[in-house]
Amino acid sequence: MIINEKLAVQTAKLLLQVNAIKLNIENPFTWSSGIKSPIYCDNRLILSYPKVRKFISTEISKFIKFKIQNDFYVAGIATGSIAIGMLIAESLKKPFVYVRPEPKKHGTGKQIEGMVLKKVPVVVIEDLVSTGKSSLNAVQALQKNGIDVSGVFSIFSYGLEVAETNFNNAGQKFYSLSDFSILIKFLKNSVGLSKNDFCKLEGWKKDPLNWNN
Repeated sequence: MIINEKLAVQTAKLLLQVNAIKLNIENPFTWSSGIKSPIYCDNRLILSYPKVRKFISTEISKFIKFKIQNDFYVAGIATGSIAIGMLIAESLKKPFVYVRPEPKKHGTGKQIEGMVLKKVPVVVIEDLVSTGKSSLNAVQALQKNGIDVSGVFSIFSYGLEVAETNFNNAGQKFYSLSDFSILIKFLKNSVGLSKNDFCKLEGWKKDPLNWNN
């Protein structure tokens, strides 16, 4: 779920401004999963823009502080969420760790890097949510190490039904600054996205696996 619509619109606008979000309906992008998509989001680009990264990290930090009343620390997901997670941890004055997709095959074999605080929950920072699998993989890794997860907080979500299902099945709370529905609504109202293109984009969100542009 998004935090609030006004903030979601501001976030979508900024991501478009720094070209973190790209749209191409006629020549869609191909995800690693094989899904054809009219949108590609690379939130690592915001790190190159001080004002944008400050806005993003500040707003997520403010919401976490409001939402989580008990003590906690911050976990980022490698690699895309390490930097923004660190900025959020710094803003909140909290310890920080990051979670690898899988344990290292050398050295100590760790999957979680940093000082694990026993009996203290974490909030997980994700830069982008598509199906939710990478986020929930990190959640499971933390839980296997005896760490409770108080919520997953992301910059942007594609808003796919499969992600909502995956988070619900895992019993995990999930929040995002902005999402795909807010993005296309903003584009329709601000730059005159055609009705035909708007329908194509909505069609992708409803059924990305069988979408035909």
